[in-house]
Order: sequence, then structure tokens, then C-alpha cells
Amino acid sequence: MAKVLDDAAKAAQGKATKRALTGNEAVALAMRQINPDVVAAYPITPATEIVQIFSTYVADGLVNTEFVAVESEHSAMSATLGASAAGARAMTGTSSQGLALMWEMLYICAGLRLPVVMPVVNRALSAPINIHGDHSDTMGARDAGWIQIFSENSQEAYDNLIQAIRIAEHPEILLPTMVTMDGFIISHAMEVVEIQSDEDVRKFLGTYKPERTVLDIDRPITMGGLDFTDYYFEHRRSIAEPMINAKQYILEVAAEFEQKFGRKYGLFEEYKMEDADYAIVVLGSTAGTAKIAVDELRAQGVKAGMLKIRVFRPFPYEEIAEAIAKCKAVAVMDRSDGLAGRGGPVFGEVRNAICDMEKKPITVDYVYGLGGRDIDVEMIKSVYSDLQRIAATGDKALVTYLGVRD
Repeated sequence: MAKVLDDAAKAAQGKATKRALTGNEAVALAMRQINPDVVAAYPITPATEIVQIFSTYVADGLVNTEFVAVESEHSAMSATLGASAAGARAMTGTSSQGLALMWEMLYICAGLRLPVVMPVVNRALSAPINIHGDHSDTMGARDAGWIQIFSENSQEAYDNLIQAIRIAEHPEILLPTMVTMDGFIISHAMEVVEIQSDEDVRKFLGTYKPERTVLDIDRPITMGGLDFTDYYFEHRRSIAEPMINAKQYILEVAAEFEQKFGRKYGLFEEYKMEDADYAIVVLGSTAGTAKIAVDELRAQGVKAGMLKIRVFRPFPYEEIAEAIAKCKAVAVMDRSDGLAGRGGPVFGEVRNAICDMEKKPITVDYVYGLGGRDIDVEMIKSVYSDLQRIAATGDKALVTYLGVRD
């Protein structure tokens, strides 16, 4: 904990510094720099450290945050969205079963157009009980109306959380946003992270000034009222519209972030895709392993490439379709299972993206890494071998469970 406080002191000195931090430490430090008005939280592995470290910042007077220790994750989201409705910049954090316990309130938060920002440490859902990383938790919430941003490493988790504040609070968006990182692989692994100064981060974020709040007695509003058949449909449509249009504003925030801090972000990252015949589509920490596999295959003359999705909601359909259009075969890597017989949720989105293309790559799905099972370079290279065979013969299995014991 002393190291974390030392990191905070260095960031406050007015210049960027490079520090060895775990993902949880980096995200907690970003939260300190954000200095939210309210944080309501309940601990859950492997996200506990985020709010634990942040509570130390509160206790030591390093933030002006009202920290609310609640009795469950459902209460955490209830208190957070209540604070946001009252005009506060409000945050919480969770993982796995905790996110699932928030389910009811996730939909309400989005339905009320409240710009809550929440780091989520990806972890498998029970049963069986498992505390390790896969994407089943946030994939289960993919249609709740939250923007979802995935992180490959601790640096991205830090940067994404700062950008998420600007994205969620953008007057043309006003939607809650979750920033994810893989449990233990990122949350508890230490790496070098460039931390911006407090002053620069707060200048980038600005002051949150909501147009309307439930405490504005001069301009009273109803929030969360009863909607039957007369207006419910229209109100739900009004939530979909800002999600559909959010891509351009996410890119605007990313461009400003790059200009300010020098690190570039988009809706997704292309790695050696310019002339790729065979590509994989992936989210989160596996992208780092995939880059090594691509480099080794390129050295052998295989035209391999990778596309890493950063923004899963809103899903960049047109952009991804264009990026993979020239490939012969594409494998979508799903670290969760849709349990529907047709692969995982990312596979469904990518197939939807290319379905209207006259000429499209052969596309297959690989479900992998459930419950935190390792994915290594050789396993990813085996996927590229499959893609070469599929492109040559047309013989394919639509869905493969990679690394599972039969």
C-alpha cells in the first residue's frame, strides 16, 4: 500500500511518470485522478483491490470523494446511479457474480441516461465456482445499454478509464460505460505503466456539469417514471440512438487523448492486417499473445494478422467488415460461450457484420480460455494453421472449443 501512495504522490508532482503497477493499482490511481464525487462499492475477487486502494485515498484525504460501503453489488449500483441522478460524477467497480447481482440496476442506469463509469475485472460466472478470468460476465451484460471498452494491458486499462469519463459524460452520449480488464492476467500482473500528472488528467476531464438533475427544484424532472404501452417503446428507442451514434464521439475523445498524451486509440486495433490472408479477431489480454504468434508466422512467410476489438459496445460493424474483407479466412476468438450451438457472442457480432458482403472471408469461431485456462502462442498458431487448411479446402468446423479436454 505504501508503494501505491508513493505512486499517487509522484503523479501529483505535475509530470508524467513510469511506474511498475498491477492493473488494479493502475485503475485505482486513475480513479484518484478522476476524483469522483461519489463511489459506492462492495468487494469481490479479483476486483477488490480497486476499491480497497481507492478507499485508502479517501481515508488519507487525497480525494474529495464520498465513499459509500454498501451491503451488496446491487446496492452499490443503486447508490451509484442515485448519486449520478442527483448530479454527481459517480463510479463503482465489480466483477463476475457482482456484476450479475447488479443486473437489474444496469438496465435502469442506462435507461435513465446516467453517465456512470465502472471498471470491471473480467471473471467467469458460476457455476461451477471460479475466480479466474473470462468474458462471460460482461458479455452477459452486452445488451444492457452500457458502452463496453476492453483493455489489453494495464496501460490501456488506465487510459481507457480516463477516456471513459469523457465518453460517458459527452452530451450526445450520456450512457454508462464499463472498462474491462482480464482477471488476474491484468488485474494482478505487474507491468510498466505511464501515469499522467494529476493536473493534466483533470484538465483533460474538465468539470462535470449535468444539464438536469433530480435535485434541481427550479426545473423539476421525473426520472424512472412508469411507462406503459403509450411511451415505453419510444423511450427505449431513445436509448438505442445515442449508442448507435456513439462511435464518432468515442473517436473524438480518443483523438484528443492522443494529442494530449501521445497514445493512440480507436474502435479496434489492426496488427499486420494490411495484406493478411488469415486473421483472428480477439478481445483483451489475449491480443498480446496473438501478436507474438503473428510475428513468428510472418517470419515463416505466413500472411497472418490480428484485429483486436477495443470497443465492443457500440459494436463497429461496418469498420470491422472493411478491415477483414480481403482475408481468406478469419477466426473469431471468444472467451465466453453463448451456449446456443453457434459459438460465442463475439462470433455472432462479426458474422452479422459481414453477412451482407458479396465476397466475404470464411469465418469460424474458437471458444477458449473459459475459467482462466491458459492460451499460449502455440495454441494461437494452431488456429492460423486451421485457417490455412480451411481456406484451401473449405472444410471447417463452425465452432471449435480450443484446449478443452473431451
